[in-house]
Amino acid sequence: MTGRVALDGQVHHIPDVLADPEYSLSEYQQVFGFRTNLGVPLLRAGRTVGIFSLTRNEVNPFTGKQIELVKTFADQAVIAIENARLLTELRESLQEQTATSEVLQVISSSPGDLQPVFAAMLEKAVRVCDASFGNAYRWDGETSSLVASHNTPPAYAEFRKRSPIFKDGTPTGRMLTTKTVVHIGDVAESQLYLDRNPAQVAAVELGA
Repeated sequence: MTGRVALDGQVHHIPDVLADPEYSLSEYQQVFGFRTNLGVPLLRAGRTVGIFSLTRNEVNPFTGKQIELVKTFADQAVIAIENARLLTELRESLQEQTATSEVLQVISSSPGDLQPVFAAMLEKAVRVCDASFGNAYRWDGETSSLVASHNTPPAYAEFRKRSPIFKDGTPTGRMLTTKTVVHIGDVAESQLYLDRNPAQVAAVELGA
């Protein structure tokens, strides 16, 4: 029943699931014993974003008035979901604007001194992106040097100081070569880590 609602975005009412030839969850029904099912979609811009599912353990169809009431609740739920999404976006936007403003204040108060600027940028980036830790490097065309870190595990920070990043096949190396953003969803699943590339092994095992 929920599958039907999700697919077509319509209300589905099954007075008796045992009498419905299209109902396929017979084993599920045997365990929980329900007989009457009602499914009402939560629709946003014509797309199903959720489902209200109501059941009765006896054959007792829902009335038209009850179905209309559940549809009203579904509409209210969509409004609540949308309000929560908009509020989250507003908070994130304000957080980003605040972080940018704070970095600009550091820049204006530290003329000629890059260290506090790097540290402030990195701290804001880690916080706004909800990251565990972050590192900032300077690149001289041949090797990199660690200039700032925030919440970086000491063992990994020490490894990075001892092992400058070169233009190799690592994600950072690809970034330096292509000058584009490189985003790795799970380093532990990357081929470089599986091949035991030292930098990727350090990132996973020392950065945990």
